Amino acid sequence: MISTEILDKICSAGTTRLLTKLRTYLWVVPAIAVSTTVCGTLSAAVALFDSSSRAQIRMARIWARTLLWIVGVKVEIEGLDGVRGIEQCVWASNHVSFMDTPVMLAYIPVQFFFLAKSELYSWPFIGWHLQKAGHVPVPLDDPRASLRTLSQAAKLVNERGVSLLFFPEGGRSETGDLQEFKDGAAYIAIKAQIPVVPIALVGIRDILPMNTLDFRPGIVKLRFGTPISTAGLTAHARTEITTLTRAQIVDMLKR
Repeated sequence: MISTEILDKICSAGTTRLLTKLRTYLWVVPAIAVSTTVCGTLSAAVALFDSSSRAQIRMARIWARTLLWIVGVKVEIEGLDGVRGIEQCVWASNHVSFMDTPVMLAYIPVQFFFLAKSELYSWPFIGWHLQKAGHVPVPLDDPRASLRTLSQAAKLVNERGVSLLFFPEGGRSETGDLQEFKDGAAYIAIKAQIPVVPIALVGIRDILPMNTLDFRPGIVKLRFGTPISTAGLTAHARTEITTLTRAQIVDMLKR
């Protein structure tokens, strides 16, 4: 027979899942839809008067902070003093959830753009913002075009005087474990002669598990690592830089 204690735990777990579902579909998803629609529309509108994309970036930060508030996410930042004063770099982070990008938009302290899958540019509101804000589409199914995109990104970093956010795993981790890194972040940093700054996101998977819409409130730690210089290096050093970047992120995830 099943003990009363076990039955209580089963009932409690079921109640928690039900409450999570209700909160998600009655509050979180509708509120995110409204926020995305409003901010996306405003971003498209201000783009008519601001060709620098700075207004779009500010609007994206407002959208990101709104999403974190809606979901109930508190972000704790570590290591920020070590990256103060860095205006141009490649921010390289682990990637386990769709909530990664809102955290980055809200708390990375300088203007940056990122590489986004080409398919996202066809999404209403989000696609408009990505295009107007100057983020770079990546054709993942075309290796040659992807390489050209990396070179274009390095050029844009220098022309605009801004930073770039990159997820070296190439996609979200199904298990939450850190995957092997592709060397695109290192390649761009070397081409642009700017440092790579490793970033570790801890706890984000608990906020929005992979392949679900089960948004849960909680605490996320955003840890900035030690900048890795690429001054004077050539593209041949991209494997070494990639290894150093991943090693720092592994260490920060373990802490």
